[in-house]
Amino acid sequence: MDSIIRNVREIDSRERQALERVLGQPLKENQRVIIQVVMVPENPVVHEEGADKAPLTKLPAWCDVYAGLTDEEIAEIEKIVLSRADMTRPTICPSRTNPPKIGREQALT
Repeated sequence: MDSIIRNVREIDSRERQALERVLGQPLKENQRVIIQVVMVPENPVVHEEGADKAPLTKLPAWCDVYAGLTDEEIAEIEKIVLSRADMTRPTICPSRTNPPKIGREQALT
């Protein structure tokens, strides 16, 4: 199949938003989007990933971290992760956000 090439500046806003959602990043006016559909071989060869080699066609084993867990166990893990992800810095004490006003004489001493 041939490649589909579109200049970003020529893509209408709805299509552009859809492409940005698929790509996971905003597009810039001076960019081109190139889409190519290729056939995957029935028995793909798995290579180690490297700069000079083809990308992996099979996900590594660590991607199966939830394999063998029940929905309840996964939900419990998610609950823990989300509670840890919500760790925020403590709020600044009011005395730091509204420091006491002092007179000129006190500031100079």
